[in-house]
Amino acid sequence: MAAWWEFFTFSDPNVRYVTFGAMLITASAAVVGTYTFLRKKALLGDAIGHSILPGVALGFLVSGTKNPFWIALGAFIAGWISILAIDFISSRSRIKQDTAIALVLSVFFGLGIVFLTYIQSTGTAAQSGLDQYLFGKAAALVGRDLWVFSIIAASILLVCVLFYKEFQLISFNREFARVQGMPVRMLDILLSSLTVLAIVAGIQAVGVVLIAAMLVTPPAAARFWTHKLGIMMGL
Repeated sequence: MAAWWEFFTFSDPNVRYVTFGAMLITASAAVVGTYTFLRKKALLGDAIGHSILPGVALGFLVSGTKNPFWIALGAFIAGWISILAIDFISSRSRIKQDTAIALVLSVFFGLGIVFLTYIQSTGTAAQSGLDQYLFGKAAALVGRDLWVFSIIAASILLVCVLFYKEFQLISFNREFARVQGMPVRMLDILLSSLTVLAIVAGIQAVGVVLIAAMLVTPPAAARFWTHKLGIMMGL
């Protein structure tokens, strides 16, 4: 106990930022990822993770700085556009959802690389470290980032608690939820929004390439231990 107390009390502040930031990001991503995993949409998280890269770049271009608010806002908008694009392609054409996910992932990720290359070519000093959003760098987390992540993570966990029964029902029996009069479409939108938020919160720590692992790996591992949703989320 003394060692843990000494670690959190007297260690370098940046170590605490990285530790608490990673805990908050992983907790929120794992809870939302449980529903994504059970709904057999694990690949969708990977697509969103890659698709938010152009939003990160546009957020920087709009603000001119690596302000976490603008970066997060740009990433959230780009992530939502990718979801709409996947739904539009899969519902309005003969292309299946997995193919639509692959198309949107590659196009958005390529567009993000183009934007990052343009930003680097401008020679702006503020763009230093922007490429960390590609592969992630947990050590780059600072106090301001921790506050942003804390707000996002707390919001995600609160909504998941408030809508636990509704999310549980649409994950296992959508038709029954519709018969019960639940707004299934709105619940889908809310759950998709939480998924995008969880991904946005984790991009600076692990990058757009590995963010899907934070959504899928914890619930996939917990699934081996239990058949109950509540216990699975806790694990």
